[in-house]
Amino acid sequence: MNVTSLFQPVIVWLLLLVVCIIAELITMGLTTIWFAGGALVAVILAMLRFPIPVQIVVFFIVSLGLLFSTRPIAVKYFNKDRIKTNAESLVGRQAIVVSDVDNLKGIGRVQIGGQEWSARSSADDRALPVGTVANVIAIDGVKLIVEEKEEQR
Repeated sequence: MNVTSLFQPVIVWLLLLVVCIIAELITMGLTTIWFAGGALVAVILAMLRFPIPVQIVVFFIVSLGLLFSTRPIAVKYFNKDRIKTNAESLVGRQAIVVSDVDNLKGIGRVQIGGQEWSARSSADDRALPVGTVANVIAIDGVKLIVEEKEEQR
C-alpha cells in the first residue's frame, strides 16, 4: 500500500468535515455539525488504515448517535434566548373580546395589539361577551384560545 492510497480516504473525509462545518456556520441550524463529528472520527479511522466500509459504517453510527443523543439538549440551550415571533408571542397577553366568543356556536373574535383574531374559549361551557378582557393561553391553528381574566369572574 502506497502513501497515495492512504491519503485518498483521509482527504475525502477531511473535505466532508470542512463542508459540514461550513454548512453549519452558514445555516446555524444545528443540522450538519453532527455529521462533522462523524467525519472527524472517520478521518482518524482512515489515518489508522481501517477498511473503507468500516469508516463509512462508523461515520453513520457516530453521526446519528450524536444527532439523536445531543441535538435535543443543544436545541434547548441554543434556543432559550430566541425571541418569539408573530402568533406565538401572543400567548400570555391580554385581549379584548370584540365579538362574542361561544364555542358551541363556533364564533368569536378578540382584538390584541390592534389586530383581530378568531378566538375560542378555553372552556366549552363558558361564553365570553363583547368587552370582556381575556388572557390568551394557547394557539390552536389560527385561533387564539382565551379565558376570562380572573378579576372579571
